[in-house]
Amino acid sequence: MTKYVATGLCAASIALAASIAMAAGEGAVLTQKTLSLALANTLASGAIAACAEIDQTAVVAVVDRGGNLVALQRGDNVGPHNTVAAQRKAFTALSTKSKSGELGEKAQNDPASQNLNTVSELLLLGGGVPVRLDGETIGAIGVAGAGGSANDEACAVQAIADAGL
Repeated sequence: MTKYVATGLCAASIALAASIAMAAGEGAVLTQKTLSLALANTLASGAIAACAEIDQTAVVAVVDRGGNLVALQRGDNVGPHNTVAAQRKAFTALSTKSKSGELGEKAQNDPASQNLNTVSELLLLGGGVPVRLDGETIGAIGVAGAGGSANDEACAVQAIADAGL
């Protein structure tokens, strides 16, 4: 009886290995672009510099395509709440593949979208901008503390443009 159980287990293992090999064929493995640490640091530094050009300091958070924090830079004398705000703005832009300020306007003006305010992970204030490469969202940048949402967004947009994206 032990011989038959061992043979059955062996056959099951071979069948499982074969199905895994077939699943690993075409379309089973994804290849995706995402932000590198070097690019995230370039974007964060660029946003800090863009804010300095308008005499503002800020916190900048950069997330990869999975929403993972890759880079965070905090300017001098920026309120501590802005660190979380920058991260949430970046996450919002990544998650929705749109600028966080545009999403905020949509939630305010479109009755069907008003419940977006109830999703605690989203921050519907300007300053979060998706980072795209070849039409694909590969991450996002969030800026907070630069004297208002318009300034936050302008710093993020400038950093992305300066990085050639």
